[in-house]
Amino acid sequence: MAKDGQHSHEPDAIAERLSRGPSTSYLPDAIYGAIDGTVTTFAILASAVGAHLPPRVIIILGVANLVADGFSMAAGNFTATRTALQRAAHLREVEHRHIEQHPKGEEHEIRQIYRNKGFTGSALESITSLITSRRRVWIDTMLAEEYGVAFDGRSPLRAALATYAGFIAAGSLPLIPFVFGLENSVAVATMASALAFFLIGSAKSRWSVQSWWASGLETLGIGIVAAGFAYGVGALIERLV
Repeated sequence: MAKDGQHSHEPDAIAERLSRGPSTSYLPDAIYGAIDGTVTTFAILASAVGAHLPPRVIIILGVANLVADGFSMAAGNFTATRTALQRAAHLREVEHRHIEQHPKGEEHEIRQIYRNKGFTGSALESITSLITSRRRVWIDTMLAEEYGVAFDGRSPLRAALATYAGFIAAGSLPLIPFVFGLENSVAVATMASALAFFLIGSAKSRWSVQSWWASGLETLGIGIVAAGFAYGVGALIERLV
């Protein structure tokens, strides 16, 4: 699986691509939701099976998890993304005010940032002069280098919707055998969930240094552990109640 997008390096193609600015992907949000959706739904299923609950109850618990926990995940991602954007906007205002009030001090910060990167002499002074000659570039540089903040144009609503869609799509898989009353529903749901875990983990490798199969096995292992705990808790409660 390719880690990076392939594109042309012809001068015209580079100019056209960079003029559009960085692209915004919500696929990581969907994968985040899909992993949690599969883990939580299958964990509920496993605990219900461990407690010997009837299929009807399993379906009710599973659907309730899809609706409520999925919404909670989406709302959490919406809030987190919005907070990150608000923090970036606040810091931008702070840096703009600092440049207005203490231009020499802010210029020295730029000089120190690039000195720490190994630039010296005339090269350092040229970089400092170029960056501080453009107010937006100056502020963007301060945000990235001083605070580790970069504005990526992400939409909180789209991030939330991607999370919810991933949660619902993957979280529904363990319930399908019970909804259709299939024989050996537990076994079918287990295999479907295991496959979902592995595929989600494999897709996740696009944003990591892991190979697709290692990432897939890692996510599968997380799902197995979560399901094992849930099954054990359900079985224990069924014996105690």
